[in-house]
Amino acid sequence: SGISGKNGMITGGEAAGYIVEFENGYKVYHTGDTGLMPFFDIVADFYKPDLLLVPIGDHFTMGPKEAAYAVEHIKPKWIIPMHYGTFPILRGTPEEFIKYLSKEYKNKVIVAKPGVPLR
Repeated sequence: SGISGKNGMITGGEAAGYIVEFENGYKVYHTGDTGLMPFFDIVADFYKPDLLLVPIGDHFTMGPKEAAYAVEHIKPKWIIPMHYGTFPILRGTPEEFIKYLSKEYKNKVIVAKPGVPLR
């Protein structure tokens, strides 16, 4: 990744995802800014995430179709699409993402709204 600075672009570090397990055993997988990865099956088998935060923007990250494919491999209980719609080049939408999901996951998508708490 890169950060635009006074003297041009500087290195911002490698894109990374995180798996966070809370004291009660609930697991969240924040994929970060990523594309499709072959280790998604390992994440599913080993960590069994309850909640998946997955990018759908379709330019610097997965698009809706790739993100839906990732969901099928990660097998979360709940899904929050992210990294879309913040500027014009990120064209993926939650509606398009849901269209690509199998019937099993269509009702497990939580679409976050800016400024509105998720409960």
